[in-house]
Amino acid sequence: MKKIIFILVILITSGFTLVNRIDELIKKEIKSTFNIESYSIKNIKVSSEMNESLPLKITNENLFKIIDNNKVLGYYYLGKAYGKADYFDFLVIFDADLIVSKVTVLVYREDHGGEVGSKRWLKQFSGTPSNKTLVYQNDIVGISGATISVKSMTNEVNKLLKTVDILNTKNQL
Repeated sequence: MKKIIFILVILITSGFTLVNRIDELIKKEIKSTFNIESYSIKNIKVSSEMNESLPLKITNENLFKIIDNNKVLGYYYLGKAYGKADYFDFLVIFDADLIVSKVTVLVYREDHGGEVGSKRWLKQFSGTPSNKTLVYQNDIVGISGATISVKSMTNEVNKLLKTVDILNTKNQL
């Protein structure tokens, strides 16, 4: 019984540690992207009817507005993409004009394909407006050994771009 309780405590605390780690990484990326020290965030709320028509489902925990002194600096999205055998967490930061400022892989859980988290590779997404669709092996180059992760990441970012564009068009941002 003691072993079970010990294992449960480890699992629960490690889950909180991962959440705290992700939160800290997000804060770091926002501060460096916008060159600010303090800001506030507000989650984007979308009606269930609107959510049904979106390529990505928006929850209280994945799309946020970044605010400094009552001015919208931009937005960020916390998402998941699928690698060969497991999901990985990524962050997309948009500026106020809904142009991708930064994409970062926060947690990659597999042994192979981690190159998808390379800053050099991820820079390809920067500068993309929300009304564009990225094409694998045209706009986004592949990575040998990470094909599944690269395609998955490109697909998820494309769904996000389309979702953000729809939300903007319908004045939901």
